[in-house]
Amino acid sequence: MKKIQLHSLATPNGQKVSIALEELGIEYDAHTINIMNGDQFTPEFIALNPNSKIPAILDPNGPDGEPIAVMESGAILLHLAEKSGKLLSQDPRKRNETIQWLFFQMASIGPMFGQFGHFFKYAGDKCDHPYPVERYTNEAKRLLAVLENRLEGRDYIVDEYSIADIAIFPWVLCLDKFYNGGEQLELSKFTKVQSWLDRCLDKPATQRGLNVCPFN
Repeated sequence: MKKIQLHSLATPNGQKVSIALEELGIEYDAHTINIMNGDQFTPEFIALNPNSKIPAILDPNGPDGEPIAVMESGAILLHLAEKSGKLLSQDPRKRNETIQWLFFQMASIGPMFGQFGHFFKYAGDKCDHPYPVERYTNEAKRLLAVLENRLEGRDYIVDEYSIADIAIFPWVLCLDKFYNGGEQLELSKFTKVQSWLDRCLDKPATQRGLNVCPFN
């Protein structure tokens, strides 16, 4: 085994890693983990990620030269950036800022956008109370405003394209593409976010990475 083994599905979290691999030009084999069929609960996958969540990778050349399994998409992005020396600035201040915005995605963007999508699109037949949709609509719009302010005078989250952008933009993309929430969230009002998203989507590596391990 000489290539990184990616176990994933084309969800926002999964897309982060395949986009990064494509952008970095790292050779890998992709294995689809169909979470609808319970593939994430097989013993083989649990050996890679005890939390049974996609994505996970097996890197045959870990820090000590031995194979290493890496779970959690943010940790995988850091691993790949440090391994390659790309997508994470060597400047201490910019490096620190990039990691902060990566954690912002992991702690806020992902969980809150995911809850918005769940209640807005998928849970209507299970919960007809307006509170969850109102709560997560308001929180998603607040987080989009944080991004809008951050992108004032910037092309990317930390000046140059980085793992921070790769972590965040698939989640922004899914708000309308998968959750059909564009009107609900008034996405057109976040003009800087939309321009930044377009810049990220224009990259050839993005177009390749978005379609790795697709849903059947």
